[in-house]
Amino acid sequence: MTRITGTAVIADDDPFFRIALASILTGPLGIAEVHQVGSLDEALEALAERPDIRVALFDLAMPGMESAASLSAVRECFPDVLTVVVSGSTDREDVFLALRTGAHGFVPKGSSVEALIQALRMVFDGFVYVPSFVTQGPGAAAPLARGGTNRGEPAGDPTASLTPRQRQVLDLIVAGQSNKEIARSLALGEGTVKIHVAALLKALGVPNRSAAAAWGGANLARQRGALDRWVYSRTSNRPSG
Repeated sequence: MTRITGTAVIADDDPFFRIALASILTGPLGIAEVHQVGSLDEALEALAERPDIRVALFDLAMPGMESAASLSAVRECFPDVLTVVVSGSTDREDVFLALRTGAHGFVPKGSSVEALIQALRMVFDGFVYVPSFVTQGPGAAAPLARGGTNRGEPAGDPTASLTPRQRQVLDLIVAGQSNKEIARSLALGEGTVKIHVAALLKALGVPNRSAAAAWGGANLARQRGALDRWVYSRTSNRPSG
């Protein structure tokens, strides 16, 4: 087995599961040090501040994580970090979406300790681990083959793939705030803000903050105007009395 040098980060809002997973990483898998955090923002903060982190494990049901697509920020800014989803989800689409964002594996939380260790060892050895349930049932390959988009990847609206935090960052970019000001407004580290900015630039397909501000100024206003018109139409057509 390839031995991973450096440290790891576990991002999960269940402290008991974090402790159990950390004991596996530092015990049988030989990771020297493990950082435990409870949200996506905290994980990004740790990755920004600790260049020695080589492994990052993420739950999908924690603050800041809208779907597996939220991991695109990690893969975009930390391409050398082994990124693994450890989730209670048994939805095949979650697995496929995680793999499309560049995750190196998807391990079910319901796995035995032995199966979890084996899965992580495979990832450390350079393989991509996929749970067996993705092959069960009819149409298992449908999420990859069908037309249209999957949950977390709506078509036509690039902002739909952003996390709530990235939408907040975009709003503040449109308002003219610098990264330092955004960090102060959202109580985040400046390094975390930079990661969110990089991810949303990629999602919007624009080259820099100025282009993002121009895109956001035009499109967010139009989206809000459309929403206001929809709300008005619903309320104005409501029967009186």
